Amino acid sequence: MSRWEPDAAGRLTKAATALFAEQGYDETTVAQIAEAAGLTKRTFFRYFADKREVLFDGSHEFRGRWLRGIDAAPASAAPMEAVAGAFDEVARLFEDRHSFARVRAQIISGHPELQERELIKLQLLSADVAAALAARGLSPNAATLAAQTAVTVFHVAFARWVSQDDPVALRRLIDESLSELRSVTTA
Repeated sequence: MSRWEPDAAGRLTKAATALFAEQGYDETTVAQIAEAAGLTKRTFFRYFADKREVLFDGSHEFRGRWLRGIDAAPASAAPMEAVAGAFDEVARLFEDRHSFARVRAQIISGHPELQERELIKLQLLSADVAAALAARGLSPNAATLAAQTAVTVFHVAFARWVSQDDPVALRRLIDESLSELRSVTTA
């Protein structure tokens, strides 16, 4: 594979994920990732600050899907109805990424520093969702509660999704998690 072929970031992500799964995250070096992708170490650092960031490269698209889904909701939609649009967007994003998501989740689960980075990503997402809900007129406290709830529902459903074999089940699992949430919060 030539260094000049397109999609260097995608090639690096694919190589890194394969190496992490094969030989372990801690044992994999940036030089090995670059070599496996047919690129240089210098090229790696044009795209990623460190090897950890390879696993979090899609965060901007992920965040964008959430916010577009909320923005597309009718102005009259209740907070969790607005978030449902985000759930639709995010589920579509992951439909063809099940294998990658599963391997990524396994890698992250075995490393506290990656778990911490994942939690930071989710917290930043929650703040963005809260801001989007507040912009729709929700009080800051209610927006934070709704955002934290939505992100938690997604996180629980996502963990279930990567542990099973149905690539298109994410949206259904989100709905199941929402239903379970309702059952534990009703008097």
